[in-house]
Amino acid sequence: MQLKHDNVSTVPTKVMARGGRMPAPVCLIENDDNGKLLVRKEGKDILDGITEPVVVVSVVGLYRTGKSYLMNRLAGQQSGFALGSTIESKTKGIWIWCVPHPCKEGHTLVLLDTEGLGDVQKGDEKHDTWIFCLAVLLSSSLVYNSLGVIDNTALEKLHYVTELTEHIRVKANPSKDEDESVEFMRVFPSFVWAVRDFTLELKIADEPITSDEYLERSLTLKKGTSPQAVRFNLPRQCLRNFFAVRKCFVFPRPAGAEDMRKMEKLTEEDLEPEFLQQANTFCQYIYNCAEPKTLSRGRAVTGTALGNLAEVYVEAIRSGKVPCLENAVVSLAEIQNGRAVEQAMELYMKEMFERTQLPMDPEDLSDIHQMAEKAAVELFITMSFNDNEQTHQQDLMGKVYNNYQEMCYQNQEEFIKQCEAVQRDVFETLENAISAGLYMRPGGYREYKDALKELTNEYRTKTRSKLMSEEVLSTYLKAKEAVGKMILQSDQSLSAAEHAREVERLKNEVLEQRQRSLEEQNRLQAQVFHDMQRTHDEHVNQLMHQMEREQERLRRDNERVLDAKLKEREALLTQDFQRDADRMQRDIDSLKADIIKEDASKPSTLSRVLDGIGTAATFVLPGFIPKAIGAGLSFLSRLF
Repeated sequence: MQLKHDNVSTVPTKVMARGGRMPAPVCLIENDDNGKLLVRKEGKDILDGITEPVVVVSVVGLYRTGKSYLMNRLAGQQSGFALGSTIESKTKGIWIWCVPHPCKEGHTLVLLDTEGLGDVQKGDEKHDTWIFCLAVLLSSSLVYNSLGVIDNTALEKLHYVTELTEHIRVKANPSKDEDESVEFMRVFPSFVWAVRDFTLELKIADEPITSDEYLERSLTLKKGTSPQAVRFNLPRQCLRNFFAVRKCFVFPRPAGAEDMRKMEKLTEEDLEPEFLQQANTFCQYIYNCAEPKTLSRGRAVTGTALGNLAEVYVEAIRSGKVPCLENAVVSLAEIQNGRAVEQAMELYMKEMFERTQLPMDPEDLSDIHQMAEKAAVELFITMSFNDNEQTHQQDLMGKVYNNYQEMCYQNQEEFIKQCEAVQRDVFETLENAISAGLYMRPGGYREYKDALKELTNEYRTKTRSKLMSEEVLSTYLKAKEAVGKMILQSDQSLSAAEHAREVERLKNEVLEQRQRSLEEQNRLQAQVFHDMQRTHDEHVNQLMHQMEREQERLRRDNERVLDAKLKEREALLTQDFQRDADRMQRDIDSLKADIIKEDASKPSTLSRVLDGIGTAATFVLPGFIPKAIGAGLSFLSRLF
């Protein structure tokens, strides 16, 4: 059965990566005719156009609990995701709405509205579980929406969280004794419980408590090993073990019963002030605290990568496999990196062709190349994923170098054409005189020599600012060397001594012209060296910045997980769960050891990266240039 989303346009919508806004949500994941999940091209195409990092917020929960309204508020719109006013579930599959992030410049806020869980008409519990798992896998912040209060019944309805370990794997081949809770915490989103239509007072023994304290008290474990205690504790333990950051918001009823049926048409003035205040607080929390989506080791996810990631996970589900984050990273790298090189090169060529008009000053061409390459490398670094050995970055380096060299060659060819045109025009009278044999007489050599000198000066004056002028002149004079000797030989007015002096002078002039041409070539070679030095500086700088960003995100992830584990251990001790607290301490010790090991590996990682870029220079650049740059970078890597 083809799934639909009522009241929302299904016309394909294009969103630009920077500053664009989708006018309405579109479907990202739906069911095909056989009831299997698939990724819709329409939604995937939108994500493909977003090359900046994404903050992904998904909402899950039982159907008919008002999930879509929260997503519309986050999008800054009154309507968009469909709001149903009947008992029928409106949202089918997973729908996506991408908007510029209101607080994080250079980021896109991606909102995922999921199909309501527990729809009795659907009757497919497995489908609900996969929708929940996909929301967890794709988002950086997961909003769970429910009605009433957080009690045992509400937690039992959240049984999907207890099934995460059965339907999601972090590692492809985990050891049997390995506790994956730390790994789950690293990659799972933050968890926000939105309790709707909340009517109780947030008090314990007449003392006010916060909504966060209300949530944490609701997650208190029950002592004992009876089946009832185990069943009671399971969803609570899963929330505590899988989600390092937990937050709670309680919302009063937004309006009266009649108005609730037309929520999309209500203005802010029609809503209850307390509800409106809480909704604004919720949005501000998401805007300010929801982190960009990352995968293992702090690798940022762009919109393009998110779309590919959705396809990787859905394909695994369709084939009957358990989605695995480790395998997803490998698959994503294969998809992303080749495309990153391709799109970076397209951007480089576009920038070069739009800004250049050959022939032009080599320094100006070099500056344009630098700007174009900077943009291309930046795009590649943003789009590439897990290019640990810099294989694809080296590929990009070679392609950029080859294309730039080809453009430099074309620039030289254009200058040669111009200089040859000037040369033909300037030396035309000389050529005509030679053809007519005017210099083949006594005294003709002196006339020929003076004419050649005068016209050579005129040529240099007219081509003073043109590249390759000396090369063209050198070629021309070389061709006239035999003519000059023939005229000299035929001039009987010269004495033997004068003849010998002229032969020596001709030889010296050839050497001088060759030196001029060589100096011109040396200037070009120096420009090439300068260009490639800037190329490698740009690649290394961009890569270093990316590594620093990833290391910082990884550090924050580790600190977040460590802080959560420490708090959890303290809570277990307070509740007298000594054995569980001891097990938690082992997790904490292991995590601390991982952090120390990670810090210790930074210099070797940096050294490997610099060696890789230096080695690439050896294969990419011609002549002495790769040895100079490659050796320099390899030496630099040994300093770390």
